[in-house]
Amino acid sequence: MENPDESIPAPGGEIESLAEFDEAVAAGSLTGRRVQSVDLTDRGAALLAADASGAVFLGCPMEPGAAAKARADGAFVFPPVPGLPFDPYRGLLYSPDALYDGLTKGGYEATPDARAYRWFQETRTNGDAFASMLRALHDDAVSDALDELLVGAGVVGVMGGHATARGSAAYTSPARLGRTLARSGLTVATGGGPGAMEAANLGAYAAPYSDPMLDKACELLASVPSFAPSVSDWALAAFSVRERWPDGGGSVSIPTWFYGHEPPNPFADHIAKYFANALREDGLLARSTAGVIFLPGAAGTVQEIFDSTTPNYYGSRGGPVPMVLVGRDHWTRELPAWPLLRALAADRPMESRIALVDTVEEAPAELARLSAK
Repeated sequence: MENPDESIPAPGGEIESLAEFDEAVAAGSLTGRRVQSVDLTDRGAALLAADASGAVFLGCPMEPGAAAKARADGAFVFPPVPGLPFDPYRGLLYSPDALYDGLTKGGYEATPDARAYRWFQETRTNGDAFASMLRALHDDAVSDALDELLVGAGVVGVMGGHATARGSAAYTSPARLGRTLARSGLTVATGGGPGAMEAANLGAYAAPYSDPMLDKACELLASVPSFAPSVSDWALAAFSVRERWPDGGGSVSIPTWFYGHEPPNPFADHIAKYFANALREDGLLARSTAGVIFLPGAAGTVQEIFDSTTPNYYGSRGGPVPMVLVGRDHWTRELPAWPLLRALAADRPMESRIALVDTVEEAPAELARLSAK
C-alpha cells in the first residue's frame, strides 16, 4: 500500500512574488513549492511548461488551462476567494499603504482595513464555517509571515494604552522610548493601535533622523490628537508626517480586527493584523524575545502583563524574558499589578528579570540591566 505521506513531495520553499516564481521556473521546477497570493495570470506559458508536482498554489490567479495542467501534475490549487476585503492566503505582512489604500479618495470607511472590520462584524457570530475557515487561514498566513520577518531579530515589546492623546507628555515619552530602543539595534513591536502604541512606532520611525525631527512630528500630529471623531483625519495626519520624512526606521505592529474600532497606526512598516485577538496577544508577547516594557494602561495592559508572566513563571518558552513596568504609582496603587507580579516571581528564575521604574526615560537602561543577568 502506498504511504500517503510519500505522495506529496516535501515542501520546497515559499514563493511570494513574481520574481521568486520566475527564478524557480528558470531553475527548472516548481515541485513541492508553496506559491502564496502571486498573480500568475501572465505566466500561463511558464505554468504549462514547468513540473508542478506536489506544488501548492494558494490564492494565485491563473488561466484555466494553466490551473488544469497544474492539477494534472498533482498540484493543489486553491483559487482566490471572490468578494473578500482581505486575502486569506497572503504571503507578506501588511504595510500602512495597503491597509489604508483609498483613504484620500473615500475616507477611512473605503479602506481595506475598514472593510475587513465590517466583514468581521458581519461574520464573527453567524456560525458560518466557511467564514471561520477564511479567518483561520488568514491569521495562520500572517503568523508565518511574521515569523519569517523576525528571524534573528531582537524584539522588544512596548505595551500601553490606546487612549493616550497626541500632543501630550504621555505620548511624547513613549515616542522617545521607541526611538532609543530602535537606535540600540532592537526591533520595536507594539499592539499596533493608537495612543502609546502609535507613539512607540513613531519613535522607531524617527530613529534615523536627528532628534528635532521627532519633536516636530509630535507637534504636527498634535493637531489631530485622537482617532475620534475622525479616523480619516487622524490617519491623514500620520501619513503627512511619513511624506515629510519618507525614509523612516522600521518597526512591527500587531493589531487586531477584534478591536477594529481602534485603527492601526501608520508608523510601523510591517503590520501583522489578526482576526483572532488571542492569537495576536500571545503572538506579540511570544515574539518579544528581548523583553517587554509595560507603560501605564488599563485592562488590556494588565492582561498583557500576566500573559507575559505565565510563561516566565512556568518557563514554558525557555528562560524568562525581562519585564519592565513603568509608573510606580500606577502599578502599585491605581492598578496594583506589581505586588502580585513580585509575589509570583519570588524564588523563581524570573525574579531577577522583573523591574519597576518611575519614568519612561529609565526603562531602556533597566531593560539592558535585566538582559545582562
